[in-house]
Amino acid sequence: MLKSLIKNGEETPEPLRAQVTGTLPAWLQGTLIRNGPGLFSVGDSEYNHWFDGSSLIHSFTFSNGEVFYKSKFLKSDTYKRNIKANRIIVSEFGTMIYPDPCKNIFSRAFTHLCNVIPDFTDNNLINIVRYGEDYYASSEVNYINQINPVTLETVSRVNYRNHIALNLATAHPHYDDEGNTYNMGTAILGLGRPKYVIFKVPASTSDAEQKKPALRKVQQVCSVPFRSLLFPSYFHSFGMTENYIVFVEQPFKLDIVRLATAYFRGVNWGSCLKYDKDDITLFHLINRKTGKAVSTRFYGDALVVFHHINAYEEDGHVVFDLISYENTNLYDMFYLQNMRRENDDFIQSNKTFSPPTCQRFVLPLHIHKDCPTGSNLVTLGDTTARAELQMMMSSSIWINYKFNGKKYRYFYGSRVEWSPHPNKIAKVDVQTRTHVEWQQEGCYPSEPVFVASPGAVEEDDGVILSSVISTDSKISPFMLVLDAKTMQEVARASIDANVHMDLHGLFIPAAAASAATAATAI
Repeated sequence: MLKSLIKNGEETPEPLRAQVTGTLPAWLQGTLIRNGPGLFSVGDSEYNHWFDGSSLIHSFTFSNGEVFYKSKFLKSDTYKRNIKANRIIVSEFGTMIYPDPCKNIFSRAFTHLCNVIPDFTDNNLINIVRYGEDYYASSEVNYINQINPVTLETVSRVNYRNHIALNLATAHPHYDDEGNTYNMGTAILGLGRPKYVIFKVPASTSDAEQKKPALRKVQQVCSVPFRSLLFPSYFHSFGMTENYIVFVEQPFKLDIVRLATAYFRGVNWGSCLKYDKDDITLFHLINRKTGKAVSTRFYGDALVVFHHINAYEEDGHVVFDLISYENTNLYDMFYLQNMRRENDDFIQSNKTFSPPTCQRFVLPLHIHKDCPTGSNLVTLGDTTARAELQMMMSSSIWINYKFNGKKYRYFYGSRVEWSPHPNKIAKVDVQTRTHVEWQQEGCYPSEPVFVASPGAVEEDDGVILSSVISTDSKISPFMLVLDAKTMQEVARASIDANVHMDLHGLFIPAAAASAATAATAI
């Protein structure tokens, strides 16, 4: 039955009114845009990995007690080239593509030559990010694609390298209270000394009249040299407090030599990531106002991290929470052959997968030079530096973003039970180390997104939004709306359309979406 969840999606290009049961809050006005893989085969060719599928962006617009659904494929250069050829011709994370044997020898030779230094796909399927007043479909490469947040039309492709020296960049930026965007990237080849780069895009940088991208005013905050020149750390996200950037340089590394030779060795790019369980993890704290790193070097045991939950400062310490793993088998879980297996069968043959764990780290900012070796440097009264919340959470985590970079109590996540398919939504109280769940038999919810009530003071005053699909043919896909306090269902909006599993997204208030649409229309 799970096979039905992994299939080619379809566009719903015009707004489709959903059937609402229950009562939506009158204040809930805006659009939830979600991104994820939605096309897994073209012609007779098929991708190997779920993270390879062509981006299918869909939106749920809340307006005056109603919900409208829409979806469109991201019209990236990759998508257009594949569709035109009626076969997959651009390599992705888990699928390496080689020239059509029917091409002549000169065409094949040129293709091989172009892969000496790979030009990555622009299939931006991971998230929706904001720079200035512009919205982009994003992944982890040097390309992003601007979209219209109301029509979902693809506006234009932007290359980070035209504005800042980067080969790779994350799809999980941070936004401060002024609306500025902070992000991280990696400069590897042909861009000076290899380094990690932290950059900032000011809030008011869009220039629709001249059609100039927001990135034209990007500012480099700082750079951090690689610990190992040929083995930079892979990172999917990072942490940010009021004053600091938290970067975890983990022993999950990108092998540059393997990357440069992957095409000729017949392996995919995903195989160029390697985990060294005998290495250490290095934690960097960088002052985001001055760009200077904290002089103290913090080390920890080997771990793997994809998503940070939150980070904040308290009494001379930086506290940050993340989802950690003991190995990198998570990526293997999402090969399509595994995604299409039934849960019981998958669990029996994949017991080596590392369950995700919510883990807290506390770093002291001020260390007296006379402190004896081996003494506990953490002086916070409400934490133990090694305390862990033992929960099998997936990598899809959300908080009330007003508490991003601040001391917080709750986070929300989709839960997995030894399979690639999240089947629960959990609200976790990091203070009491307890959690509350929502679950419905045969239903698979997406990453929960918190939307605060207007003027809310309490951290959990708002609603949780999640797109839900089901293996039960009697249950239509629906947008679930939960009370964030109680985790009880407030309403659901059933959708008479093909809705796909997605990864990440962004809620855009109605006023902001209208402003962005007006800007892209000029």
